[in-house]
Amino acid sequence: MIPSAPSVTPCHVSGLWKHVTYYVTCCGVLAGGADAPPTPLGEADELFRLGRELFEEVASPELKAQLEFPSKQQWDAFAPRLQRALEGESLAELGALAGEVRTTLTVLRAVPSYEDLADWLEQRLDELEGAEMALAPAPTQPPGPQPPLRPGAPRPAAVQPVPHYNLWLGRVRSRPVPARAADLMPRLRAAFVAEGVPPELAWLAEAESSLNPAARSPAGAKGLFQFMPATAKAMGLGTFLPDERTDPEKSARAAARYLRTLHGRFGNWALALAAYNAGEGRVGRTLAAKQATTFTAIADALPAETRMYVPKVCALIATRAGVTPDRIAPPR
Repeated sequence: MIPSAPSVTPCHVSGLWKHVTYYVTCCGVLAGGADAPPTPLGEADELFRLGRELFEEVASPELKAQLEFPSKQQWDAFAPRLQRALEGESLAELGALAGEVRTTLTVLRAVPSYEDLADWLEQRLDELEGAEMALAPAPTQPPGPQPPLRPGAPRPAAVQPVPHYNLWLGRVRSRPVPARAADLMPRLRAAFVAEGVPPELAWLAEAESSLNPAARSPAGAKGLFQFMPATAKAMGLGTFLPDERTDPEKSARAAARYLRTLHGRFGNWALALAAYNAGEGRVGRTLAAKQATTFTAIADALPAETRMYVPKVCALIATRAGVTPDRIAPPR
């Protein structure tokens, strides 16, 4: 619990801002997950007051001109709405939150110690913005010329192997490669090859964490591949002193093993990616309920986030590695 502070002084602004920003993110803005313990009402009210004071104290004039600190009603209402949108099946509800999450990301990027959380949130915002685009009216004019790919990259085919794939190709094909890719991707690809999984699937790390080995989510996921503690342990990773989820090679091998397991259960990569995001139980139950065997057949019954996540990962792999979804080999 953050101690009461009737006045905010420069000597403790930094520490309090860090804790309050994390509280805003976990409890008031980003939702800490269904299993997160509730915050006592009195403590929550005090943290809200401190957050507002600290925003007034440390935010730059430029940031204050762009943003307005949320009201108490907005603070209390947003977390459950986001959680419902992520877990629900409505793209409209998911896309409707993009503006608020965009504002939150702006705040996090302004706080130096929050890069790890911001890198995670950037990818979630990407999916919310994708939902916005998926619901936008189709353009009445023919599209203009496509932006060039990075030098040497083959142009992915404009096929539609999963719903919204072409939308995501348009979003990612001109996106700069993350700065960490030059150092990390050879190591991640080698780890996937060692586990018998196609190396192009290592680009999953960009969709999960913006290629930040220390990225973390409010729900407790961490690392390049955003393992929750239970899944990390099941895949052989330690999560405490040291937390091996932040080790690039070890986490990559664990992610490859998990993907190989999911492919073995579901038989194709689109469903394996859906299970990586939504959970294999949710995917398995939905396939059984619909008597289906493909991601396309069940997409509308999966979480809205998953409906954006699967085509996003497929489009990233096509753009970064030049391998379209239909040409990703099965595990060895």
